[in-house]
Amino acid sequence: MRFCRFSYRGKISWGVLENEKVQPLAGPPYYGIVKEGEPLLLADVELIAPVEPSKIICLGLNYADHAREMGAALPEEPVLFMKPPSSIIGPREAIVVPNVSQRVDYEAELAVVMGKKAYKISSEKALEFVFGYTCANDVTARDLQQKDGQWTRSKSFDTFCPMGPWIETEINPHGLNIKLRQNGVIRQQSNTENLIFKVPEIISYISYIMTLLPGDVILTGTPAGVGPVKSGDFLEVEIEGIGTLENTVK
Repeated sequence: MRFCRFSYRGKISWGVLENEKVQPLAGPPYYGIVKEGEPLLLADVELIAPVEPSKIICLGLNYADHAREMGAALPEEPVLFMKPPSSIIGPREAIVVPNVSQRVDYEAELAVVMGKKAYKISSEKALEFVFGYTCANDVTARDLQQKDGQWTRSKSFDTFCPMGPWIETEINPHGLNIKLRQNGVIRQQSNTENLIFKVPEIISYISYIMTLLPGDVILTGTPAGVGPVKSGDFLEVEIEGIGTLENTVK
């Protein structure tokens, strides 16, 4: 199933997508699917970011080819950092390049959306706690990342975490083609089978550090091919079985 968040006549709601229609829901689907009102045409609503997490936990250097292009050694365990929920934007919203950065990069990623509270869970059971998956772009001020020597500022600007267009619940997170197009040109192309640390292992590892709550998001890392954006760019993150996340840059 595909779940979304949308705006219609000034009201923001959750919904289920089916046959170009959106069935509004009474609340977040993690706690049960309760329909509310009549279905709406997808063309009549505005899709917004399909998540409202308490936190966004991200992996760095989780594709070997990306680690090589960054001149970094392959990690022995997951490299974690966080982005604030205030960095989230939805489909077709604009990524805003801050004046303090001269180099902002795109990073296409598979995002995991948690569906249950998870604390100290095994990798064997980890996928039972997942609600679904969506597309993400881990936008990064690369020059600030290198200047600071840590990643908080470079990853945390408002608009630096586009996600969407919806959450897909009926896919296996491994073996999915992932690509990013910049103005129609493919810049990144890989497959989630190439993740160094797989999704169940990632979830288990994080759950031994912090409690994951329903709606929390995990970004699983980006493949090689990261590069700079400029004002006027049109970016597309496409993941097999999910869809395409589109954003502009200004």
